[in-house]
Amino acid sequence: MQPCRMSAVALLKAYRSRALSPVEAMQDVLARIAVFEPHIHATYLLEPERALKDARASEERWRRGEPAGPLDGVPTTIKDNIATKGEPVPLGTAASELKPAPADAPPVARLRDAGAVLFAKTTMPDYGMLSSGLSSFHPLTRNPWDLTRNPGGSSAGAGAGAAAGYGPLHLGTDIGGSVRLPAGWCGLVGFKPSGGRVPIDPPYIGRVAGPLTRSVADAALMMATLAQRDDRDYMSLPPENLDWRIEPAKLAGLRIGLLLEAGCGYPTSVPTRAALEGAARDFAAAGAVVEPLAPFLTQDMLDGLDRFWRMRALSDFRATPPERRQKILPFIRAWGESAADFSGETIFHGFSQTLAMRKAAVTATLPYDFVIAPTAPITAFAAELASPSDDPLDPFPHISFTVAFNMSEQPALSINCGYSDEGLPIGMQIIGRRFDDLGVLRVASAFEAMRAGAARPWPEPPSRAEQR
Repeated sequence: MQPCRMSAVALLKAYRSRALSPVEAMQDVLARIAVFEPHIHATYLLEPERALKDARASEERWRRGEPAGPLDGVPTTIKDNIATKGEPVPLGTAASELKPAPADAPPVARLRDAGAVLFAKTTMPDYGMLSSGLSSFHPLTRNPWDLTRNPGGSSAGAGAGAAAGYGPLHLGTDIGGSVRLPAGWCGLVGFKPSGGRVPIDPPYIGRVAGPLTRSVADAALMMATLAQRDDRDYMSLPPENLDWRIEPAKLAGLRIGLLLEAGCGYPTSVPTRAALEGAARDFAAAGAVVEPLAPFLTQDMLDGLDRFWRMRALSDFRATPPERRQKILPFIRAWGESAADFSGETIFHGFSQTLAMRKAAVTATLPYDFVIAPTAPITAFAAELASPSDDPLDPFPHISFTVAFNMSEQPALSINCGYSDEGLPIGMQIIGRRFDDLGVLRVASAFEAMRAGAARPWPEPPSRAEQR
Protein backbone atom coordinates (compact mmCIF):
# COMPACT_ATOMS: atom_id res chain seq x y z
CA MET A 1 0.00 0.00 0.00
CA GLN A 2 1.17 3.53 -0.75
CA PRO A 3 2.34 5.26 2.45
CA CYS A 4 -0.06 8.16 1.75
CA ARG A 5 -2.95 5.69 2.09
CA MET A 6 -1.66 3.94 5.20
CA SER A 7 -3.27 4.54 8.57
CA ALA A 8 -1.33 6.18 11.37
CA VAL A 9 -1.45 2.87 13.23
CA ALA A 10 0.13 1.10 10.23
CA LEU A 11 2.74 3.82 9.70
CA LEU A 12 3.89 3.63 13.32
CA LYS A 13 4.15 -0.15 13.10
CA ALA A 14 6.24 0.20 9.94
CA TYR A 15 8.49 2.79 11.59
CA ARG A 16 9.11 0.47 14.56
CA SER A 17 10.02 -2.45 12.30
CA ARG A 18 12.01 -0.16 9.97
CA ALA A 19 9.95 -1.38 7.02
CA LEU A 20 9.29 2.30 6.25
CA SER A 21 10.79 5.58 7.39
CA PRO A 22 9.02 8.87 8.24
CA VAL A 23 10.90 10.47 5.35
CA GLU A 24 9.55 7.93 2.87
CA ALA A 25 6.04 8.42 4.22
CA MET A 26 6.26 12.21 4.03
CA GLN A 27 7.70 12.11 0.51
CA ASP A 28 4.80 9.95 -0.64
CA VAL A 29 2.24 12.28 0.96
CA LEU A 30 3.86 15.30 -0.73
CA ALA A 31 3.83 13.49 -4.08
CA ARG A 32 0.13 12.76 -3.61
CA ILE A 33 -0.58 16.39 -2.81
CA ALA A 34 1.34 17.53 -5.89
CA VAL A 35 -1.03 15.65 -8.20
CA PHE A 36 -4.33 16.12 -6.29
CA GLU A 37 -4.05 19.62 -4.86
CA PRO A 38 -4.57 21.50 -8.16
CA HIS A 39 -8.03 19.88 -8.30
CA ILE A 40 -9.25 20.15 -4.70
CA HIS A 41 -7.32 23.07 -3.10
CA ALA A 42 -7.38 21.66 0.43
CA THR A 43 -4.19 23.14 1.92
CA TYR A 44 -2.90 26.45 3.24
CA LEU A 45 0.72 27.08 4.27
CA LEU A 46 1.92 23.79 2.81
CA GLU A 47 5.59 23.56 3.85
CA PRO A 48 7.30 20.66 2.00
CA GLU A 49 10.86 21.54 2.99
CA ARG A 50 10.01 21.96 6.65
CA ALA A 51 7.97 18.75 6.55
CA LEU A 52 10.91 16.78 5.18
CA LYS A 53 13.25 18.35 7.73
CA ASP A 54 10.93 17.30 10.54
CA ALA A 55 10.54 13.84 8.99
CA ARG A 56 14.33 13.43 8.86
CA ALA A 57 14.56 14.34 12.54
CA SER A 58 11.87 11.76 13.29
CA GLU A 59 13.68 9.16 11.19
CA GLU A 60 16.80 9.68 13.28
CA ARG A 61 14.84 9.31 16.52
CA TRP A 62 13.31 6.05 15.31
CA ARG A 63 16.77 4.86 14.22
CA ARG A 64 17.99 5.40 17.78
CA GLY A 65 14.87 3.74 19.18
CA GLU A 66 13.87 6.98 20.90
CA PRO A 67 10.64 8.28 19.34
CA ALA A 68 9.56 11.66 20.70
CA GLY A 69 6.01 10.49 21.39
CA PRO A 70 3.14 8.27 20.27
CA LEU A 71 2.70 10.04 16.89
CA ASP A 72 6.36 10.52 15.96
CA GLY A 73 6.72 10.98 12.21
CA VAL A 74 3.01 10.76 11.34
CA PRO A 75 1.95 13.34 8.68
CA THR A 76 -0.74 15.60 10.17
CA THR A 77 -2.67 18.69 9.06
CA ILE A 78 -4.21 21.48 11.15
CA LYS A 79 -7.29 23.54 10.29
CA ASP A 80 -6.69 27.21 9.42
CA ASN A 81 -8.46 28.51 12.58
CA ILE A 82 -6.32 26.53 15.06
CA ALA A 83 -3.27 28.62 15.91
CA THR A 84 0.21 27.42 15.00
CA LYS A 85 3.02 29.52 16.46
CA GLY A 86 4.52 32.07 14.11
CA GLU A 87 1.90 31.60 11.39
CA PRO A 88 -1.19 33.70 10.56
CA VAL A 89 -4.70 32.55 11.41
CA PRO A 90 -6.91 34.00 8.64
CA LEU A 91 -10.12 32.25 9.77
CA GLY A 92 -10.91 31.60 6.12
CA THR A 93 -11.64 35.26 5.37
CA ALA A 94 -9.86 37.95 3.36
CA ALA A 95 -10.99 40.41 6.04
CA SER A 96 -8.47 39.09 8.57
CA GLU A 97 -5.17 40.75 9.40
CA LEU A 98 -2.42 38.21 8.79
CA LYS A 99 -0.52 38.43 12.06
CA PRO A 100 1.70 35.58 13.33
CA ALA A 101 0.12 33.60 16.15
CA PRO A 102 2.13 34.01 19.38
CA ALA A 103 1.72 30.39 20.47
CA ASP A 104 0.41 26.99 19.43
CA ALA A 105 -3.22 26.36 20.37
CA PRO A 106 -3.62 23.50 22.88
CA PRO A 107 -4.32 20.71 20.34
CA VAL A 108 -1.37 21.77 18.19
CA ALA A 109 0.93 21.84 21.21
CA ARG A 110 -0.12 18.30 22.15
CA LEU A 111 0.37 16.99 18.58
CA ARG A 112 3.76 18.66 18.31
CA ASP A 113 4.83 17.18 21.67
CA ALA A 114 3.74 13.75 20.39
CA GLY A 115 6.09 14.05 17.40
CA ALA A 116 3.49 14.48 14.64
CA VAL A 117 4.83 16.09 11.46
CA LEU A 118 2.61 19.18 11.06
CA PHE A 119 3.14 19.84 7.38
CA ALA A 120 0.17 22.05 6.36
CA LYS A 121 -2.85 24.02 7.50
CA THR A 122 -6.17 23.23 5.79
CA THR A 123 -8.80 25.50 4.27
CA MET A 124 -12.08 26.70 5.71
CA PRO A 125 -14.88 29.18 4.81
CA ASP A 126 -15.14 32.68 6.31
CA TYR A 127 -15.17 32.49 10.11
CA GLY A 128 -16.11 28.81 9.92
CA MET A 129 -19.75 29.73 9.50
CA LEU A 130 -20.46 27.66 6.37
CA SER A 131 -20.69 23.93 5.71
CA SER A 132 -18.79 24.60 2.50
CA GLY A 133 -15.40 24.90 0.84
CA LEU A 134 -16.21 28.43 -0.33
CA SER A 135 -14.02 31.19 1.12
CA SER A 136 -13.05 34.79 0.40
CA PHE A 137 -9.44 33.94 1.33
CA HIS A 138 -8.78 30.38 0.15
CA PRO A 139 -9.37 28.96 -3.34
CA LEU A 140 -12.57 26.93 -3.66
CA THR A 141 -12.11 23.55 -1.99
CA ARG A 142 -13.72 20.60 -3.79
CA ASN A 143 -14.75 17.09 -2.83
CA PRO A 144 -12.28 14.48 -4.18
CA TRP A 145 -15.12 11.97 -4.66
CA ASP A 146 -16.71 14.30 -7.23
CA LEU A 147 -15.02 17.58 -8.11
CA THR A 148 -18.37 19.20 -8.90
CA ARG A 149 -19.43 18.67 -5.27
CA ASN A 150 -18.70 20.33 -1.96
CA PRO A 151 -16.54 18.64 0.69
CA GLY A 152 -18.62 20.23 3.44
CA GLY A 153 -17.27 22.41 6.19
CA SER A 154 -16.22 24.27 7.95
CA SER A 155 -13.32 21.78 8.18
CA ALA A 156 -13.41 21.70 4.39
CA GLY A 157 -9.74 21.21 3.58
CA ALA A 158 -9.33 18.67 6.36
CA GLY A 159 -12.13 16.55 4.92
CA ALA A 160 -11.02 16.87 1.31
CA GLY A 161 -7.37 16.23 2.18
CA ALA A 162 -8.13 13.19 4.31
CA ALA A 163 -10.20 11.58 1.54
CA ALA A 164 -7.58 12.44 -1.08
CA GLY A 165 -4.76 10.74 0.83
CA TYR A 166 -2.92 13.70 2.37
CA GLY A 167 -1.70 11.51 5.21
CA PRO A 168 -3.77 9.86 7.97
CA LEU A 169 -4.41 12.52 10.63
CA HIS A 170 -6.32 15.79 10.24
CA LEU A 171 -7.48 18.16 12.97
CA GLY A 172 -10.70 20.15 12.60
CA THR A 173 -13.15 22.06 14.76
CA ASP A 174 -16.90 21.63 15.16
CA ILE A 175 -19.52 24.04 16.54
CA GLY A 176 -22.55 22.84 14.57
CA GLY A 177 -21.24 19.91 12.51
CA SER A 178 -17.98 21.24 11.09
CA VAL A 179 -16.03 18.00 11.65
CA ARG A 180 -18.89 15.55 11.09
CA LEU A 181 -20.39 17.11 7.93
CA PRO A 182 -17.18 16.96 5.86
CA ALA A 183 -16.58 13.49 7.29
CA GLY A 184 -20.02 12.39 6.12
CA TRP A 185 -19.73 13.90 2.66
CA CYS A 186 -16.14 12.69 2.17
CA GLY A 187 -16.59 9.13 3.50
CA LEU A 188 -14.45 9.63 6.61
CA VAL A 189 -14.50 9.11 10.35
CA GLY A 190 -15.09 12.48 11.99
CA PHE A 191 -15.26 12.59 15.78
CA LYS A 192 -16.79 15.40 17.83
CA PRO A 193 -15.78 14.52 21.38
CA SER A 194 -17.69 15.50 24.51
CA GLY A 195 -17.60 19.22 25.12
CA GLY A 196 -14.37 20.08 26.96
CA ARG A 197 -12.70 16.72 26.30
CA VAL A 198 -10.10 18.32 24.00
CA PRO A 199 -8.83 21.67 25.32
CA ILE A 200 -9.12 24.45 22.72
CA ASP A 201 -8.26 28.14 22.77
CA PRO A 202 -10.43 30.13 22.50
CA PRO A 203 -13.25 27.97 23.87
CA TYR A 204 -16.88 28.77 23.09
CA ILE A 205 -20.34 27.29 23.62
CA GLY A 206 -20.54 24.08 21.61
CA ARG A 207 -17.06 24.44 20.09
CA VAL A 208 -14.76 21.41 20.05
CA ALA A 209 -11.67 20.22 18.22
CA GLY A 210 -11.62 16.70 16.86
CA PRO A 211 -10.02 14.31 14.37
CA LEU A 212 -10.89 13.54 10.77
CA THR A 213 -9.35 10.23 9.75
CA ARG A 214 -9.98 7.26 7.48
CA SER A 215 -10.37 4.77 10.33
CA VAL A 216 -11.78 4.62 13.84
CA ALA A 217 -8.46 3.36 15.23
CA ASP A 218 -6.70 6.47 13.93
CA ALA A 219 -9.34 8.75 15.46
CA ALA A 220 -8.83 7.03 18.84
CA LEU A 221 -5.06 7.23 18.48
CA MET A 222 -5.30 10.96 17.83
CA MET A 223 -7.68 11.46 20.77
CA ALA A 224 -5.13 9.92 23.15
CA THR A 225 -2.87 12.87 22.37
CA LEU A 226 -5.52 15.59 22.03
CA ALA A 227 -7.41 14.85 25.27
CA GLN A 228 -4.67 16.08 27.57
CA ARG A 229 -4.74 18.93 30.02
CA ASP A 230 -4.25 22.56 28.98
CA ASP A 231 -5.40 25.21 31.43
CA ARG A 232 -5.85 27.82 28.71
CA ASP A 233 -9.25 26.23 28.08
CA TYR A 234 -11.29 27.36 31.07
CA MET A 235 -14.25 25.27 29.81
CA SER A 236 -12.35 21.99 29.57
CA LEU A 237 -13.15 18.83 31.50
CA PRO A 238 -10.92 17.62 34.32
CA PRO A 239 -8.22 15.43 32.76
CA GLU A 240 -8.88 11.69 32.94
CA ASN A 241 -6.53 8.78 32.45
CA LEU A 242 -8.63 7.11 29.74
CA ASP A 243 -7.49 4.08 27.76
CA TRP A 244 -7.93 5.08 24.12
CA ARG A 245 -6.85 1.66 22.79
CA ILE A 246 -10.20 0.81 21.25
CA GLU A 247 -11.64 -2.68 20.93
CA PRO A 248 -14.94 -3.15 19.04
CA ALA A 249 -17.96 -3.03 21.34
CA LYS A 250 -20.10 -6.07 21.95
CA LEU A 251 -23.36 -4.96 20.36
CA ALA A 252 -25.64 -7.69 21.72
CA GLY A 253 -28.15 -6.20 24.15
CA LEU A 254 -27.31 -2.58 23.49
CA ARG A 255 -30.36 -0.35 23.18
CA ILE A 256 -29.94 1.89 20.13
CA GLY A 257 -32.28 4.68 19.08
CA LEU A 258 -32.78 5.24 15.35
CA LEU A 259 -33.37 8.92 14.51
CA LEU A 260 -34.42 9.30 10.87
CA GLU A 261 -35.95 12.79 10.96
CA ALA A 262 -34.60 15.71 12.96
CA GLY A 263 -37.86 17.60 13.37
CA CYS A 264 -36.81 20.62 11.30
CA GLY A 265 -34.56 21.51 8.38
CA TYR A 266 -34.42 19.34 5.29
CA PRO A 267 -36.28 16.02 5.28
CA THR A 268 -34.01 13.01 5.02
CA SER A 269 -33.35 12.08 1.39
CA VAL A 270 -34.34 8.65 0.06
CA PRO A 271 -30.73 7.36 -0.31
CA THR A 272 -29.74 8.65 3.12
CA ARG A 273 -32.77 7.04 4.79
CA ALA A 274 -32.07 3.75 2.99
CA ALA A 275 -28.44 3.77 4.13
CA LEU A 276 -29.41 4.42 7.75
CA GLU A 277 -32.07 1.73 7.71
CA GLY A 278 -29.48 -0.69 6.33
CA ALA A 279 -27.12 0.22 9.18
CA ALA A 280 -29.93 -0.29 11.69
CA ARG A 281 -30.51 -3.78 10.29
CA ASP A 282 -26.81 -4.54 10.73
CA PHE A 283 -26.94 -3.47 14.37
CA ALA A 284 -30.06 -5.53 14.95
CA ALA A 285 -28.49 -8.58 13.30
CA ALA A 286 -25.56 -8.21 15.72
CA GLY A 287 -27.97 -8.41 18.66
CA ALA A 288 -28.65 -4.77 19.43
CA VAL A 289 -32.18 -3.65 20.22
CA VAL A 290 -32.92 -0.91 17.68
CA GLU A 291 -35.94 1.32 18.32
CA PRO A 292 -37.26 4.36 16.46
CA LEU A 293 -36.53 7.71 18.11
CA ALA A 294 -39.00 10.53 17.55
CA PRO A 295 -37.73 13.89 16.25
CA PHE A 296 -36.92 16.32 19.06
CA LEU A 297 -35.52 19.46 17.42
CA THR A 298 -37.88 22.30 16.47
CA GLN A 299 -37.58 24.99 13.84
CA ASP A 300 -37.71 27.61 16.60
CA MET A 301 -34.63 26.06 18.21
CA LEU A 302 -32.68 26.09 14.94
CA ASP A 303 -33.85 29.59 13.97
CA GLY A 304 -33.12 30.94 17.43
CA LEU A 305 -29.55 29.67 17.40
CA ASP A 306 -29.16 31.08 13.88
CA ARG A 307 -30.29 34.53 15.05
CA PHE A 308 -27.92 34.44 18.03
CA TRP A 309 -25.00 33.48 15.76
CA ARG A 310 -25.94 36.25 13.31
CA MET A 311 -25.71 38.88 16.03
CA ARG A 312 -22.39 37.46 17.20
CA ALA A 313 -21.12 37.73 13.62
CA LEU A 314 -22.45 41.28 13.24
CA SER A 315 -20.63 42.29 16.43
CA ASP A 316 -17.38 41.00 14.93
CA PHE A 317 -18.10 42.76 11.61
CA ARG A 318 -18.66 46.07 13.37
CA ALA A 319 -15.29 45.74 15.09
CA THR A 320 -13.64 45.28 11.68
CA PRO A 321 -12.49 48.39 9.75
CA PRO A 322 -14.84 49.14 6.81
CA GLU A 323 -12.16 48.57 4.17
CA ARG A 324 -11.59 45.04 5.47
CA ARG A 325 -15.26 44.35 6.21
CA GLN A 326 -16.00 44.66 2.48
CA LYS A 327 -13.72 41.67 1.84
CA ILE A 328 -15.93 39.25 3.78
CA LEU A 329 -17.66 36.66 1.61
CA PRO A 330 -20.92 38.34 0.46
CA PHE A 331 -23.06 35.42 1.68
CA ILE A 332 -21.59 35.65 5.18
CA ARG A 333 -21.77 39.44 5.23
CA ALA A 334 -25.45 39.37 4.22
CA TRP A 335 -26.13 36.71 6.85
CA GLY A 336 -24.54 38.69 9.69
CA GLU A 337 -25.83 42.10 8.65
CA SER A 338 -29.41 40.77 8.63
CA ALA A 339 -29.21 40.95 12.46
CA ALA A 340 -28.96 44.75 12.47
CA ASP A 341 -32.62 45.24 13.48
CA PHE A 342 -32.90 42.36 15.94
CA SER A 343 -34.22 43.39 19.35
CA GLY A 344 -32.61 42.43 22.62
CA GLU A 345 -35.56 40.14 23.26
CA THR A 346 -34.94 38.39 19.95
CA ILE A 347 -31.28 37.81 20.79
CA PHE A 348 -32.09 36.61 24.30
CA HIS A 349 -34.63 34.15 22.91
CA GLY A 350 -32.08 32.99 20.34
CA PHE A 351 -29.44 32.35 22.98
CA SER A 352 -31.98 30.50 25.12
CA GLN A 353 -32.41 27.99 22.32
CA THR A 354 -28.91 26.64 22.99
CA LEU A 355 -30.25 25.44 26.35
CA ALA A 356 -33.54 24.28 24.84
CA MET A 357 -31.60 22.17 22.33
CA ARG A 358 -29.43 20.78 25.09
CA LYS A 359 -32.41 19.72 27.20
CA ALA A 360 -34.24 18.24 24.20
CA ALA A 361 -31.22 16.24 23.01
CA VAL A 362 -30.34 14.86 26.43
CA THR A 363 -33.96 14.01 27.28
CA ALA A 364 -34.63 12.29 23.95
CA THR A 365 -31.45 10.21 23.90
CA LEU A 366 -31.25 9.29 27.60
CA PRO A 367 -33.29 6.05 27.31
CA TYR A 368 -30.72 4.62 24.86
CA ASP A 369 -27.16 3.43 25.18
CA PHE A 370 -26.44 5.03 21.80
CA VAL A 371 -28.33 6.75 19.01
CA ILE A 372 -27.71 6.50 15.27
CA ALA A 373 -28.80 9.22 12.87
CA PRO A 374 -27.82 10.69 9.51
CA THR A 375 -24.86 13.03 9.61
CA ALA A 376 -26.69 15.17 7.07
CA PRO A 377 -30.13 14.74 5.51
CA ILE A 378 -28.68 15.11 2.00
CA THR A 379 -25.56 14.11 0.09
CA ALA A 380 -22.84 16.55 -0.96
CA PHE A 381 -24.14 19.63 -2.75
CA ALA A 382 -22.66 21.76 -5.57
CA ALA A 383 -19.10 22.91 -4.93
CA GLU A 384 -19.71 26.56 -5.74
CA LEU A 385 -22.55 27.07 -3.26
CA ALA A 386 -22.09 28.62 0.17
CA SER A 387 -24.75 26.29 1.57
CA PRO A 388 -27.21 23.77 0.15
CA SER A 389 -30.02 26.35 0.39
CA ASP A 390 -27.83 29.10 -1.12
CA ASP A 391 -29.90 31.50 1.00
CA PRO A 392 -28.21 33.62 3.72
CA LEU A 393 -31.59 34.02 5.44
CA ASP A 394 -32.06 30.24 5.60
CA PRO A 395 -28.50 28.97 5.94
CA PHE A 396 -28.77 25.92 8.18
CA PRO A 397 -31.47 23.43 7.10
CA HIS A 398 -28.75 20.80 6.59
CA ILE A 399 -27.26 20.90 10.14
CA SER A 400 -30.37 19.77 11.97
CA PHE A 401 -28.91 16.34 12.77
CA THR A 402 -25.56 17.64 14.05
CA VAL A 403 -25.96 20.95 15.89
CA ALA A 404 -28.02 19.75 18.85
CA PHE A 405 -25.18 17.49 19.99
CA ASN A 406 -22.80 20.45 20.11
CA MET A 407 -25.19 22.20 22.46
CA SER A 408 -25.74 19.04 24.55
CA GLU A 409 -21.96 18.35 24.61
CA GLN A 410 -22.53 14.68 23.78
CA PRO A 411 -19.89 12.75 21.86
CA ALA A 412 -20.91 12.14 18.24
CA LEU A 413 -19.01 10.41 15.47
CA SER A 414 -19.68 10.32 11.73
CA ILE A 415 -18.79 7.16 9.83
CA ASN A 416 -19.55 6.09 6.29
CA CYS A 417 -22.61 3.84 6.01
CA GLY A 418 -23.22 3.74 2.26
CA TYR A 419 -23.24 5.57 -1.05
CA SER A 420 -25.82 7.26 -3.23
CA ASP A 421 -26.56 6.10 -6.78
CA GLU A 422 -24.07 8.78 -7.89
CA GLY A 423 -21.35 7.20 -5.76
CA LEU A 424 -21.37 9.94 -3.11
CA PRO A 425 -20.62 8.88 0.48
CA ILE A 426 -23.38 8.90 3.09
CA GLY A 427 -22.48 9.48 6.73
CA MET A 428 -24.09 8.04 9.85
CA GLN A 429 -23.69 9.57 13.28
CA ILE A 430 -23.20 7.46 16.38
CA ILE A 431 -24.13 9.53 19.44
CA GLY A 432 -23.43 8.60 23.03
CA ARG A 433 -24.23 9.95 26.45
CA ARG A 434 -22.11 12.84 27.62
CA PHE A 435 -18.56 11.74 28.58
CA ASP A 436 -18.92 8.31 26.91
CA ASP A 437 -16.39 9.10 24.19
CA LEU A 438 -14.82 5.64 24.48
CA GLY A 439 -18.20 3.95 24.08
CA VAL A 440 -18.93 5.86 20.86
CA LEU A 441 -15.54 4.91 19.43
CA ARG A 442 -16.05 1.25 20.37
CA VAL A 443 -19.48 1.07 18.72
CA ALA A 444 -18.04 2.80 15.65
CA SER A 445 -15.22 0.27 15.56
CA ALA A 446 -17.75 -2.58 15.65
CA PHE A 447 -19.75 -1.02 12.81
CA GLU A 448 -16.58 -0.43 10.80
CA ALA A 449 -15.69 -4.11 11.14
CA MET A 450 -19.20 -5.20 10.08
CA ARG A 451 -19.03 -2.99 6.98
CA ALA A 452 -15.38 -3.64 6.03
CA GLY A 453 -16.28 -5.34 2.76
CA ALA A 454 -18.67 -2.59 1.66
CA ALA A 455 -16.16 0.28 1.59
CA ARG A 456 -15.34 1.59 -1.88
CA PRO A 457 -11.82 2.54 -3.01
CA TRP A 458 -10.73 6.03 -2.03
CA PRO A 459 -10.82 8.61 -4.83
CA GLU A 460 -7.90 9.11 -7.19
CA PRO A 461 -6.78 12.32 -8.94
CA PRO A 462 -8.42 12.94 -12.31
CA SER A 463 -6.43 11.50 -15.18
CA ARG A 464 -5.34 13.78 -18.00
CA ALA A 465 -7.94 12.13 -20.21
CA GLU A 466 -10.69 13.01 -17.73
CA GLN A 467 -9.52 16.63 -17.65
CA ARG A 468 -9.78 17.12 -21.41
